[in-house]
Amino acid sequence: MMLRTLSLVVAGALLCLSPAHAADALQAEVKIFKEQPVIEFRSGDQLVTRYYYGESVAKPYFWPMIAPNGAPVTRAWPMEKGTTGETTDHVHQKSAWFCHGDVIPEGLEITSKINHVTGIDFWSETKGHGKIVCTKVEKPVVDASGVHVATTNEWRTAEGVPILLERRTIHLSESQGGRLVTLDIDLTPTDYAITFGDTKEGSMGVRVNDKIAVKPGMGNYRNAEGKLGESQVWGQKSHWCDYFGKVDDKTAGISVFDDPRNPHPATWHARGYGLMAANPFGRAKSGFPAQKGMTDLVKLAKGEHLKLRYGLFLHDGDTDAGKVEKAFTAFAPKAE
Repeated sequence: MMLRTLSLVVAGALLCLSPAHAADALQAEVKIFKEQPVIEFRSGDQLVTRYYYGESVAKPYFWPMIAPNGAPVTRAWPMEKGTTGETTDHVHQKSAWFCHGDVIPEGLEITSKINHVTGIDFWSETKGHGKIVCTKVEKPVVDASGVHVATTNEWRTAEGVPILLERRTIHLSESQGGRLVTLDIDLTPTDYAITFGDTKEGSMGVRVNDKIAVKPGMGNYRNAEGKLGESQVWGQKSHWCDYFGKVDDKTAGISVFDDPRNPHPATWHARGYGLMAANPFGRAKSGFPAQKGMTDLVKLAKGEHLKLRYGLFLHDGDTDAGKVEKAFTAFAPKAE
């Protein structure tokens, strides 16, 4: 239904840029729908993803996310219901998103408390959760690397109090034959110093198509060290993680890249049921084995900036056929 609604938006209600020259022959196109708060990213005639950012959503998210061969690699539920054999757990895991499950504004009295959360929960959609509200979308820019769109978000408490200001720039480019969506994130506290709480529930997350999940699907996932599955990947550090499998007759996958220049390396909250999330904030209490004994929580003073960069790589084939390692090297050429 949403797809039909978007297709009816008149030309005067959107901004469309079609560069003649973009990186690696990517024919990028961006459409911003003014009547519906959606940004659409295309490569030529092919949809790559849509970015939903309206005040009605708990946080902005990408859906669908489509590999070059046309396979949808993220779950459709709950945005689209009725897919054969779909799972209906974790309503907050909407395709692909960035947030954190415990953001603590120092000195602010929190009236909407959620169990096991010290501050504000931006991860779940439990009663009393925070909201990430997009307040500005700038004109798309085309350059040699592809196309990018800068946005501004406010991270607000359940009562609507802003505690973080975020500038989020979304890039679409081509890499090793796949499609790379890059997020440049700049977070700064507004009126309160911020502590990012110690929880596994964060942060650059993807919920994959059920068909490429380990269970109920027939897919698998691995990290940059070649480790496979939940027992070897969950709670460990790595530069990237890749989920892959067969969607009907097409093999495809999606990777999450953690830029090694990020000041806080990711530990992976990656599950066999289809979740894959790079978490820079979880420490010992998260249960991550790689963070055992660690208590150094990430803190930001008022006005201080935290810059993070992540990539979402959409590829055909499995990890090797999709050239994930080469795409990561292109994404972060200074990686060791």
